[in-house]
Amino acid sequence: MTRTRCPASRRAVGYLALVGLVLMPVVGGAQPKKVHRIGVLLPGSAAGSAGAMEALRQGLREYRYLEGQNVSIEWRFADGRADRLPDLARELVGLDVDVLVTPDGVAAGSLRVATQTIPIPIVLAGVGPRFSLISNLARPGGNMTGLSSMAPELEPKRMEFLKEVAPRLTRVASLRDVSLGIPRAADLMIERTGRWGLTFIAIPVRGPEDIDAAFATAVKERAGALSVANTPLFHAHRRRLAELALRHRLAWIAEDREYADAGSMMSYGAEPNDLIRRSASYVDRVLKGAKPGTLPIEQPTRFELVVNLRTAKILGLTIPDSVLGSADQVIR
Repeated sequence: MTRTRCPASRRAVGYLALVGLVLMPVVGGAQPKKVHRIGVLLPGSAAGSAGAMEALRQGLREYRYLEGQNVSIEWRFADGRADRLPDLARELVGLDVDVLVTPDGVAAGSLRVATQTIPIPIVLAGVGPRFSLISNLARPGGNMTGLSSMAPELEPKRMEFLKEVAPRLTRVASLRDVSLGIPRAADLMIERTGRWGLTFIAIPVRGPEDIDAAFATAVKERAGALSVANTPLFHAHRRRLAELALRHRLAWIAEDREYADAGSMMSYGAEPNDLIRRSASYVDRVLKGAKPGTLPIEQPTRFELVVNLRTAKILGLTIPDSVLGSADQVIR
C-alpha cells in the first residue's frame, strides 16, 4: 500500500533540511571570521588627520583588511593637545583592541604607560627617536615596534639646505615645546655641530598662547631662521607658525611636507602618510601572532624635499638650482 505525504509534512521536512544546511558549517567546526579591532591615536583633529586615516586604510587594504568587514578601527584624536593623550590612550586600551597604532612619539609614550598592565602591541607609524621609546632598533623588546621617521637625525641636512638658500644666516630661533617635558634631540644634535657657524636660540613654548611671544623673542634675538619640532602642539598650529614666520621674515625648513603645504619655506624628511601606510605591514604581522619586541624598527629609505617658492619669494630669498634640482615637489 502506497502512503502519500501531505504538503504540510513535505514543507516541514524541507524547512528542517534547509536549517541543517545553514547550521552544518558551525556544527562541522568552521567559525565566522574574526573581526580584528585596531585602536589608532592621532595627535591632530579628525579633519586635519584625513590624509593619515586614508593612508592607514590603504595600507590595511593591501593586506586584505577591510574596515567594516574583517577589521574595525577605533579612532581617537587629541586635537593638538598633548594633555589629552593619556586619557585617550587609556580609553583605547579599555576597548579590548588587538593592536594600537600611532604616528606620534608623545602619543606612543602615553600608550606605553597605558599598556603597562595590559601589554597590547603598539605599532609606531613613523615616530622619531627623540622620545627615547626604543633603545635597540634591531630588537626593540617590550610591546612596541614599527617605523622610525629619523626626524632628529635629518636636522643637520635641513640646516645644510637652509645655508644654501641663506648663506649669510648666523642665528636660528629654535622653538621648543616644553609642555612635553622632554629634551628635543634634534636641538642637542645641531647645537653640538658647529660646522655651519650657526647660533641656536632656544625659545620655550608651553601652549598656543605663547606662540606670538616666541616670535617676538626671535625677532628681538635677531634670528633669521626658524627650527621647529613636529609635536602635537606645533602641528596643530602649523599654519599660524608659517604666517608668523613669513610676517617676521624667518626662513623655515620643517620636518615634513604638511608644514611646507601650510607655508614654511621648505621641508625635508620622510613622507608621514607613507610611513603610516607602511605601518600596516607591522599590524598584519602582529595580528598573525608575531611578538612586537622581536620585530626590528624599520627606518625610512626615501626622503622628500619640498620647496615653497611662493614663501621664498616673499622672504626675498632665491632658491639655488642645486636645491631646486633636488626637490621632489616645488610649490609655485
